[in-house]
Amino acid sequence: MNIINDPLALQRTCLNWRSEGLVVGLVPTMGYFHAGHLSLMDYARSRADRLVVSLFVNPTQFGPNEDLSRYPRDPERDAALAREHGVDLLFTPEPGVMYAPDHATWVEVPTLARGLCAASRPVHFRGVATVVSKLFLLTLPGFAVFGEKDFQQLALIRRMVRDLNFPLEVVGRPIVREADGLALSSRNVNLTPEERRAAPAIRQGLLAAADWVRGGVRTSGELTTRLRAFYAERLPMSRLDYAEIVDPDSMDPLAEIPGRALLAVALHMSRARLIDNILLGD
Repeated sequence: MNIINDPLALQRTCLNWRSEGLVVGLVPTMGYFHAGHLSLMDYARSRADRLVVSLFVNPTQFGPNEDLSRYPRDPERDAALAREHGVDLLFTPEPGVMYAPDHATWVEVPTLARGLCAASRPVHFRGVATVVSKLFLLTLPGFAVFGEKDFQQLALIRRMVRDLNFPLEVVGRPIVREADGLALSSRNVNLTPEERRAAPAIRQGLLAAADWVRGGVRTSGELTTRLRAFYAERLPMSRLDYAEIVDPDSMDPLAEIPGRALLAVALHMSRARLIDNILLGD
């Protein structure tokens, strides 16, 4: 495995691979790998001639009061895991080489960067769209793989790729969970023991909501009211950021639940903000 931290060296390498007719697969990450990240790498490895994984804690997607300084990091462990999972090139840049001091260009998808996570993280998706665009231009992948836990991010990247004609496929992969149902996240290490014991209730609430829909609940208002009560009882130490039902492609809020809808939630614990979602009607 080659480890590169220079964007131009990365671009030269990937240009050479592309000129040889090789299919490059890209898995963008912020590191501190868990089984969810590794499942994305394994999927990409099965399809790619060359597999690139980026490991970059992108400062532009963190607001001034968010957890950039606390975001967990273990680059040596990450490199060992990437090597074990067949990564050909690990890209580990510093912020200074990704963003010039006078950086002034941003990529935005405003219609999808509203509501849900964007409501409390107003600069987040501008940072995501910009850094992912840069990674696409640096690596020229045939496909890029993202987890469905960040469903709003996935929808936004798909729209960006469509609108800007990036010549690649965006692949979404299912959420990987702990045995008790908690969605894997690098931020789970910030949970207290009490919070970790209670956190599986996030997934349990989503499954209960799916049961309520199958039982005939069709209005978003009734469904989210029930879910808020569920979390208030099961997760009293948390603060609900949002529980919303939206169209899974446009992220537009839905008053009624049609054949297919996305129920997405975000909850604050003492030192972590956790997100999860479920597709209703599938």
